[in-house]
Amino acid sequence: MKPGKELLFLALGGSGEIGMNVNLYGCDGKWLMVDLGMTFADPWYPGVELVFADLEFIEERKKDLLGIVLTHAHEDHIGAVPYFAQELGVPLYATPFTARLVHEKLVEAGIENSVDLNVIENEGSLSLGGFDIRYVPLAHSIAEGNALVIDTPYGRVFHTGDWKLDDEPRVGTPATEEELTAIGDEGVLALVCDSTNVFNPKPSGSEGAVRAGLLETIAELKGRRVVVTTFASNVARLQTLAEVAEATGRQLCVAGRSLDRIIKVSQASGYLLDFPDPISMDAAMDLPRGEVLILATGGQGEARAALARIAGDQHPIKLEAGDAVVFSSRQIPGNELAIGRVQNALVEKGVRLVTDKQSMIHVSGHPGRPELMALYEWLRPHILVPVHGEIRHMAEQARLGKAEGIPKTIVQKNGDLVRLAPNGPVKLSTERNGRLVLDGDIIAPADGEAMAARRKLGNNGLVSVALAVTAEGKQASGVDIGCIGVPLEEDMEPFLEEAREDVSKALKALKGDRKRDRVAVAECVRLTVRRTAQRWCGKKPVVQVLLRER
Repeated sequence: MKPGKELLFLALGGSGEIGMNVNLYGCDGKWLMVDLGMTFADPWYPGVELVFADLEFIEERKKDLLGIVLTHAHEDHIGAVPYFAQELGVPLYATPFTARLVHEKLVEAGIENSVDLNVIENEGSLSLGGFDIRYVPLAHSIAEGNALVIDTPYGRVFHTGDWKLDDEPRVGTPATEEELTAIGDEGVLALVCDSTNVFNPKPSGSEGAVRAGLLETIAELKGRRVVVTTFASNVARLQTLAEVAEATGRQLCVAGRSLDRIIKVSQASGYLLDFPDPISMDAAMDLPRGEVLILATGGQGEARAALARIAGDQHPIKLEAGDAVVFSSRQIPGNELAIGRVQNALVEKGVRLVTDKQSMIHVSGHPGRPELMALYEWLRPHILVPVHGEIRHMAEQARLGKAEGIPKTIVQKNGDLVRLAPNGPVKLSTERNGRLVLDGDIIAPADGEAMAARRKLGNNGLVSVALAVTAEGKQASGVDIGCIGVPLEEDMEPFLEEAREDVSKALKALKGDRKRDRVAVAECVRLTVRRTAQRWCGKKPVVQVLLRER
């Protein structure tokens, strides 16, 4: 597939799921990539932390790829850069804050000299082949959230990235209604738009309102040691918490490397310039309980983050009965159990929890229905392409856009190649897409044999069988059997005895050439032991057979 005199859109990640955003635009024989993100693994991928979009489609066409333009610095938009940018071999483009965080990732990967990272000033522009691209600042839960205006010979695309409307953004200056209306006046062919919060009937809310809520909440916690956990990348929230600490007479302590990194990068980019110098953890523990405010990572229940270690008494910061933890963040779907474990451990210590269900201490970075409707009115696109959501989110946004008068909508998903112009939108084909996992140091197929085997082992356990046979197929030794993860603790010995007997009987029952066929002998042993295990425990474990010839 080589783009002709047309404008194409293809999502390789982020359409049909929340996270792992990778979008391609094609025209006049060339491709442009917008964002290169990742997502975090769920239990379906045992032993894995990071999941990436399968980029085979564009890797096979990388000679036609002009560059990668990054909208903002959240992991689901930049997290895959250090794993794929060098191989793709094209320039990266980002605004200063995003570029600094990307540069740190490249340094950690040891490839900073092998990847061409270009800094585009805020509200700046660039041209790549038939694409003229301009950054348009929009509010989000990170510094320098941006939409992209992408002009092509076949029409203009407004690619929102992640966004919301915020009258008091606290950090940065988003485009105004007048500026967005002016873009709409120039004509917008397609609006490619964030769908995450489409079911929210209310606006997402303002960071200014969060400041008031946090100030009220922490002021009420007089005499208590208070920990606040929030998304490290939310620079506006960090600014707010610094001001709240000062207003409530508390000194600030920071617990978590990602917070340290974001503060450093923010200050280098011109943000958080009046952020106080944090005190050390030892100094925080020496202060009277009501005179310290601790910012900690781990609001999503991450086992190695500061909050989980605090909850487990494995951290220099100690909490006691009467202290408080304020969750100035939302639960990311899939993290409920991990968050619950941390919260239960804190409550067991007598710690008070405050969440966004009790106080106005968090707002989303994504648009609710009123914000979507406002953007439709200002931009007046001819086509709406929902992205950044599960299918239900994108289908609902398509319905909303149609109801609000957008002439055409299309619900696409990862791999759907869509022509936007001319005569679009229309789905042309389904291209290769899928997932890859970072398994140790190896990037492997998410649906590969290793993952499938690991799931089987995790679900059913492993039985290893070793024995010797003669060239004629007769059993020449006892049967050694070992089990891992098979639920037979109390009955293990009688099970092993019966399994050994069953193997001996099965081998004696083999006839003719099968007795001398090592493959047939091994399969006979495998099936026999699995049937015995199923009879004893109701599970079908993975059975590994080792034959020795005597």
